[in-house]
Amino acid sequence: MRIMKTGLAVAAMLLIGAGGITLSHAGNSTRTAADEMLLPPEGAVDGESVGALTARWWQWAERMPVAPFLDPDGRLCELGQEGKVWFLAGTNGKFNAQRECVIPAGRHILVPVINMRQSDVRNRRAADALPIPCKTLQHAAAVNNERLGSAIVLIDGVRVTDVKRYRVRSQGCFPLIPGMDEDFARTAADGYWLLLKPLPPGRHTVTVGANYAADDDGFGRMVQNFEYVLHVGGRIDIANEEPAWRGRADGPRVAGVR
Repeated sequence: MRIMKTGLAVAAMLLIGAGGITLSHAGNSTRTAADEMLLPPEGAVDGESVGALTARWWQWAERMPVAPFLDPDGRLCELGQEGKVWFLAGTNGKFNAQRECVIPAGRHILVPVINMRQSDVRNRRAADALPIPCKTLQHAAAVNNERLGSAIVLIDGVRVTDVKRYRVRSQGCFPLIPGMDEDFARTAADGYWLLLKPLPPGRHTVTVGANYAADDDGFGRMVQNFEYVLHVGGRIDIANEEPAWRGRADGPRVAGVR
């Protein structure tokens, strides 16, 4: 598997240039081809809002046998994918990821740029503790997102002009574990998410570099730096066999699609 490192390096340089402090999208109102690939933050897929999709993303990540954000190279891309929206994953902030995936054509793609969740897990409370109110969890999830240091996203090498516009909060609180009552693990989520329209068949790249500029405690200085190579509709392998096809009018043989 070969992954081009150019996009990830460019995003890293842009983050360095932004200094991790000031959002460098300010003053740039010209829409790019990357912007045209995105649904607005208030958009929906089959009536499901972006906020609802982000809650479902957290539920998906929680129930997987291996956390998708620990995926080193794309080997976990297909885990638990269902419906009309395909979930990508960030990282835990401790490594840079370069992943390569084959995804079906016709799917929207949800990209977590940088985000937080806060959960109140019942069996982790003190015996006499009361449940944490949803508003308290929402406030805690919002703290780092109020201090976004920088966020750079490239789609097929073209920059999204205003990532800060795509901040999404969960609609109230939701159960982190589907099938359990909400009080078992009441959760609020907040962060920056992109919902891509279905991409045309072929090879595409999504590159993300982002960081918080909040306190040093916890995830206040978290950094996201990852890149996906997406083969939409399948990957075509060209067999470089010679001399069997050399000089033939029909050119190289297509070995297969997987």
